[in-house]
Amino acid sequence: MHGRDRGRRHIAGRLTGLQIGGFFGRLRDENAFNAPFSVDGHSACDLYTRCMSDRLQEVTAFVRAAETGSFSRVAREFGISQPSVSRMVASLEARLGVKLLLRTTRKVTPTDAGSAFLERARRILDDLDEAANAARGVDSLQGTLRVAMSGGFGIREVIPRLPAFLAQHPKLRIDLLISDRTEDLVAEGADMALRLGPLADSGFGVRLLGKAPRLVVVAPAYLAQRGTPQTPTELASHDCIIGPGLSDRSGWNFLRAGAAISVEVQGRIQVASADGVIACAKAGLGIAVASRWMCRAELQSSELVAILSEYQLDSVELHAVYPGGRRPSLKLRAFSDYLARKLIAEPGTDDH
Repeated sequence: MHGRDRGRRHIAGRLTGLQIGGFFGRLRDENAFNAPFSVDGHSACDLYTRCMSDRLQEVTAFVRAAETGSFSRVAREFGISQPSVSRMVASLEARLGVKLLLRTTRKVTPTDAGSAFLERARRILDDLDEAANAARGVDSLQGTLRVAMSGGFGIREVIPRLPAFLAQHPKLRIDLLISDRTEDLVAEGADMALRLGPLADSGFGVRLLGKAPRLVVVAPAYLAQRGTPQTPTELASHDCIIGPGLSDRSGWNFLRAGAAISVEVQGRIQVASADGVIACAKAGLGIAVASRWMCRAELQSSELVAILSEYQLDSVELHAVYPGGRRPSLKLRAFSDYLARKLIAEPGTDDH
C-alpha cells in the first residue's frame, strides 16, 4: 500500500465534507464541478472528491505538525514518509499564500498566521469527528481514543475495565499512552489523560472522575518483627516509605474526630512511583501510604494490611484532563462516564 493511501486510512474518520471558512469554499468552481465531462476516465465529481480528500489531509497534517513540533512524528502517526508530510504542509501554505510553520533543524513552530489557522482548523476537525459520532449515536462510537495515564494506575484500575467498555463500543479503538511522566497532551496527540493527585494550573479542561482514600499499609511480616503502631505518633519510631506526592511534605497529616495530627516520619526508602511504594511495602521495607486504588489487590490477597484505619488521610482525586479550548468529544465523554461509574464502586463489590 502506498504511503499516501496509508495516510488516508489513518485519518479517514475525519476527512469527509469539511470546509474551513472561505479556504475550502474556493477549492472548486461550481460550474466546472457540475459539468458532465471526464478527465482520464474520471468524472469531475471523482476528481473533486479526491481533491477534497487531499486538501483535508494537508490540513490534518498541518494541525498535527503544529501540535507536535515534528514532521517525523506526524509521519509515524500517518504511516507515511517525512518528506510527504512536509510536501502536504508546503502545498497548503502555497494554496493559502502564507507561511504557516517556521522550520528549523530541531522543530517546527506555528507562525502568527499559522496559530490563527491552527485554532480554527483544529476546532473544525474536532467538530467533524463529533458530528460523525453524534450521527451514529453513543452506541456506535468509532475511531481511536488516545488516553494517557500512569503505568501503575492504568494497569491496576483501567486496563481490567477495558473489555466491558470495548464490548459496548465494538467499532472504537483505544490507544493507551502509558508513562509515569506528565506528557504534553497536545504534543503527544492524546485526547485525554487520567491524572492522580493535585493538578497544576493550566489551560486544560478538567473533569473530576472520582476519589479514593489514602491508607496506611504494611506487610504482615514487618508488623510481626516491629510491632503494630496504635497511633500516628508511633510512626515516628518506625521505618516509613516516602512515595510520590508525599516526598515534599514534612510529615503525614491525619484527621480524627475533627482534630488534625501531623507526624514527622523517617525512612531509608524514598520511591518516585506508586508501584514502587507498593513493592517496597510488600518486601517488608516499611510502612507506606497509598491510595486504595493502588493497593486494592494486595489488601484483598492479604499481602498488605491496613493499619490506623480510624485515622483519615487526604483522599486522592482522579481527573480526566483534555486539551483546553475544545468541547470534549462524544467518545471521550463516554469513556469518562464509564470510568466514573466503575471507580466509585466499593472494594469487594467492584465488577471489572
